[in-house]
Amino acid sequence: MSPEQRKKMIILMINMFIAIGSFGIIIPILPAYLASIGEGGTAAGLMIAIFAGAQLVMSPIAGKWADQYGRRKMIIAGLSGLTLSMFVFYLSDSIWVLYFSRVIGGIGAALLIPAIFAYVADITTMDQRAKGNSFISAAMSLGIVIGPGIGGFLADFGLKVPLLVSALVSLAAVFFSILVLKESGEQGSLMPEIDQAPMVKQIAQSVRKPYFIPLVITLVMSFGLMAYESVLGLFVDNEFGATPQQIAIMITATGIISVIVQLFVVERIVRKFGEGAVLTMFLAVATFGFLLSLFASSYALFFTVTLIIFLATSILRPVLNTLISKLAGNEQGFAMGMNNAYMSIGNVLGPTIAGRLYDVDISYPFILGLVVLAITMIGSMAWQRKKNKQLLQIEADQL
Repeated sequence: MSPEQRKKMIILMINMFIAIGSFGIIIPILPAYLASIGEGGTAAGLMIAIFAGAQLVMSPIAGKWADQYGRRKMIIAGLSGLTLSMFVFYLSDSIWVLYFSRVIGGIGAALLIPAIFAYVADITTMDQRAKGNSFISAAMSLGIVIGPGIGGFLADFGLKVPLLVSALVSLAAVFFSILVLKESGEQGSLMPEIDQAPMVKQIAQSVRKPYFIPLVITLVMSFGLMAYESVLGLFVDNEFGATPQQIAIMITATGIISVIVQLFVVERIVRKFGEGAVLTMFLAVATFGFLLSLFASSYALFFTVTLIIFLATSILRPVLNTLISKLAGNEQGFAMGMNNAYMSIGNVLGPTIAGRLYDVDISYPFILGLVVLAITMIGSMAWQRKKNKQLLQIEADQL
């Protein structure tokens, strides 16, 4: 990448890191905070689902807006929404107001994430895109790593202190973007006639797009991962008597693995094997991880299985983003918006269904993840055979 490209990538990475990290700060105190206002697991699951639901509803519109009004405006608007959400969260102890704050946060994330990935597509060439998407994904993972650690430290000064710091850090990101982020120069030129169709209609339109199957894989991966994450703490506490510190260590370790893999591994393996082969390989690894989770008999073994699953998904996420981007052509904003929408569908359904299944039998969420990932791997292989010529051309464009 040129010095100018690197400068823009660094700014985008800082934005993504702050946005994800500012929410990660509140993760360690969330169970205790909900308990302090008389709420428990149901509220925790709903907070995840409400955020993802708002993100789902807004994502297709946000993707169109990123094409129409420019990436910079959407990034700043998204960060502003996340900031407002954090301040509302800090200032209220009413569960219904907290749910409302998650709606605001979900809208902010919908504005932010597709605009950032569309910006990356604007400033990179085809052969640089996997690397650019990996950098952004690594910034997300780093926020997941560092945020909870800071939150755990700040909780010693008061249960709500992490909430305030989260809001202030997010506010700093807004001013940072206003001051230093320049427009990518692509607004208004990709899709001059913007059809603000309803979300359902846009999802229906996406079925006819060449990147539809990667979108479905994104949905399933998000479904499986969020189903896994939503019951992770409950499971290791129930099965192995894990402490909050052990749970925090698990989250931090998986985040570190994700950062390392996305910064130093993804581009190399994509260049060597191509997006299609990497997609199949690591869908298989994730499926195998869910299978192993059914037989883990100790915290250490379950920890190892969790690392395997997060290793696979940390590779799959940027690979899917890159594949969708390359198949999208001049529809980068719309494609990234739909990518975010499909991811949000998985994020809504995953914790909702997993929570219900967990109450029936604690192993059922992992069995469900195993089944849907296995079906997806088979479907992905069939799609790749059908689209083999087009995928080969995409991979040839990287050389």
